[in-house]
Amino acid sequence: MRRAYLSLERPGGGRYDEKKSVFLSFAYPVANEEEALTKLAEIKNQYPDARHHVYAYRLRQDSKTRFSDDGEPSGTAGIPVLDLLRAGDVTDALVVVVRYFGGTLLGTGGLVRAYTTAAKQAIDDANPVTYTPALRVKARAGYSDYKRLESLLSRYTVVNTQFAEEVSFEVLIPEEAIDRFTASVRETTAGRCVAEVLEELFSAQKTEMGE
Repeated sequence: MRRAYLSLERPGGGRYDEKKSVFLSFAYPVANEEEALTKLAEIKNQYPDARHHVYAYRLRQDSKTRFSDDGEPSGTAGIPVLDLLRAGDVTDALVVVVRYFGGTLLGTGGLVRAYTTAAKQAIDDANPVTYTPALRVKARAGYSDYKRLESLLSRYTVVNTQFAEEVSFEVLIPEEAIDRFTASVRETTAGRCVAEVLEELFSAQKTEMGE
């Protein structure tokens, strides 16, 4: 059975400065480990002169997690970034924090705070969303039947409508509501309109991350 999950809607970024050290952060939605490693390589190529390229990612695929301190003291960089993803239950996500060293040591507490702050900025900017199981449904209806269906359709996300001899429309329906929706379509149009499932997917809903 498919389950809802929390991930990122888009790439995001942030910046944190502490005692002349600069922490640039990047967050990406990723579908698999190959994509995560490709994004990480891109960041390393973009900032080759940085002192550290710290990262962490979580994937639904095989429940895989990876992190790296990339030369920072153990437990002060990669783990805090990974813990932030775990705490928010954010998955299918990669976070990279690039550090330009400013010449002053920050200490264990300072490093944890800096990496956590920078990572959270990027995650927030990437817009955490809950992806819920949904179905893309298509149907055709005459104009009079379509008029009868407008109230029902207003409760869902209509992604495509074409007006010709008939009205053809596609709708995103939460998976748990599909039986109710298809029954309502049939009843409203006396069986003249039947909804056909085209695709299984996930639809996004905005989610607020905790402090």
